[in-house]
Amino acid sequence: MIENISFDIAVVGAGHAGVEAALACARTGMKTALFTLSLDAVANMPCNPSIGGTGKGHLVFEIDAMGGEMGYAADAVTIQSRTLNTSKGAAVRSKRVQADRRKYSDLMKTVLEATPNLYVIQAEVTDIVTEPDGNGQLTVKGVSCEPFGDYTCRAAIVCSGTYLGGTTHVGDVMKRSGPDNSLPAESLTEGLRRLGVELMRFKTGTPPRIHRRSIDFSELEIQYGEEYITPYSVRTDEAELNSREQVPCHVVYTNADTHKIILDNLHRSPLYSGRIHGTGPRYCPSIEDKVVRFSDKERHQLFVEPMGLETEEIYLQGFSSSLPADVQLKMLRSLNGFHHAEIMRSAYAIEYDCVNPLELEATLEFKKVKGLYGAGQFNGTSGYEEAAAQGLLAGMNASLKLRGMEQIILPRHSSYLGTLIDDLVTKGTNEPYRIMTGRSEYRILIRQDNAEERLSEYGHYCGLLSDERYEATLERTRKVKEEAERLSHVNVGPSSGINRLLSEKGTAELNSGANLCEIIRRPQLTYEDTAPFDPGRPQLHRSIKERVETEIKYEGYIKHQLDEVKRQSKANNTLLPTDIDYSEIKGLRLEAAQKLSKIRPASIGQASRISGVNPADITVLMIWLQLRGEH
Repeated sequence: MIENISFDIAVVGAGHAGVEAALACARTGMKTALFTLSLDAVANMPCNPSIGGTGKGHLVFEIDAMGGEMGYAADAVTIQSRTLNTSKGAAVRSKRVQADRRKYSDLMKTVLEATPNLYVIQAEVTDIVTEPDGNGQLTVKGVSCEPFGDYTCRAAIVCSGTYLGGTTHVGDVMKRSGPDNSLPAESLTEGLRRLGVELMRFKTGTPPRIHRRSIDFSELEIQYGEEYITPYSVRTDEAELNSREQVPCHVVYTNADTHKIILDNLHRSPLYSGRIHGTGPRYCPSIEDKVVRFSDKERHQLFVEPMGLETEEIYLQGFSSSLPADVQLKMLRSLNGFHHAEIMRSAYAIEYDCVNPLELEATLEFKKVKGLYGAGQFNGTSGYEEAAAQGLLAGMNASLKLRGMEQIILPRHSSYLGTLIDDLVTKGTNEPYRIMTGRSEYRILIRQDNAEERLSEYGHYCGLLSDERYEATLERTRKVKEEAERLSHVNVGPSSGINRLLSEKGTAELNSGANLCEIIRRPQLTYEDTAPFDPGRPQLHRSIKERVETEIKYEGYIKHQLDEVKRQSKANNTLLPTDIDYSEIKGLRLEAAQKLSKIRPASIGQASRISGVNPADITVLMIWLQLRGEH
């Protein structure tokens, strides 16, 4: 042990999950060690140089609302911003930015190094040191690492990303490796297995990087950023962000020649030859997988994205592959504008070890090892945003546990992070889990624009949000409610001239008076449209006005979903004893008893969401609780 140093919390891995976990721990007063295989790979983006996207953008806003760092850092390195699904309702609109990959990593490393209570150490953690407590339960006591030996700690968070047991594939070239040709984490897998932890093998991949000079951009469709950038973080200087010139991206498509090259060489793909055993992401398949699975499609859309402002590397989103390098070059040169493409980094697939998330509590603490937490791709997810959000919550909960405070369990209706975690720990996953807006049944309630209102109380409770910032959040929420209430009392009639506006917008004219809420609720009308008829309107920030409009337009849907939350709350608040022997409950089907015994749900609500547990099983459980006097 170096200098006999002991820590409160050890974080294993400095990817997006590890960074957020370590910052959350250190910022709440915990003496924290962040271990990484390479200090040059802190917060690396080994895959796409972007942050956000469908559902993922929501997570970034949620991270910022609880006091995390990703949103603020992403704003600082944004080179293009777009809002996806703008033609659809506010619930499914998601922000996505092109980020300067290198600057993001450098910025996060600087933040870590400047954080009090945080020690960043380049070393490989090889084992989790545990001891049984008085009840025979394993409890974290430290970590073993190379080359330094053992460090004592009271809690540990595993955020190993795709490094754990990493193996990369490029055609028949297979080697033990982490992402970007880095070192893999070789020993921790066996250490976790010795603790009785069930692990899985997953796979992901990334496309080739092409030199900018070898691309003829005149043959590509251009894709500009949005006119006005709404920042991820309330800490960001909005004016400065919007003063930057955005970098354009481009679009290209595969064609019949591309598909023929892929199909002719399919036997050389480790994905189809059987050399890859890990399960890949359903919603981000390799290009060879897309061509095979969607053989009826004549082309597939690809996005041509810069890796940063000070590099000539170009990322080709949608062209992930594990085919040999020579085939990759032929595929590339079959695309319009890429006839002279120069590959700087080949595409590759990577297999890695991760935990079965059914091993975890909803706090992200392991059921079998107290004080041990998991976060990020180690928990079976896919993506930087999913990783960072889990890392933040794991760090918050580890800190809360050591401070003797109640840990945070986010309900499904609170957030996309709550949905993600509930899905993982209740249903498990047999493939890399990716968040999407379609995952949530409460989409109207958990929009991007109201993340602060939903989640800032958790950040404040944990100590990540100051009293001043929390009060500012409450004040913004008050302004939204006050303005919506005020508009409901501002009446206009046919004589006001509003019928001319209504006619221009293609909606029915007024025959009698109506309040402005009723006008704004019409799909064709916006909050700004009604300004000429509202002389008493206060000066409000752009974000507040947009949220007022959303709250008014979706008022009926919001009330319906809030009613559904109330209906579900009884089941979610009906707790199940931790010592139930489900095999002894008469009337419970064998499959249900087995699933319930494995997952050990905390409540009737969680039990009802387990695959293989049907409504009749829930009725049996409710009757059993009543007979026990628990209900």
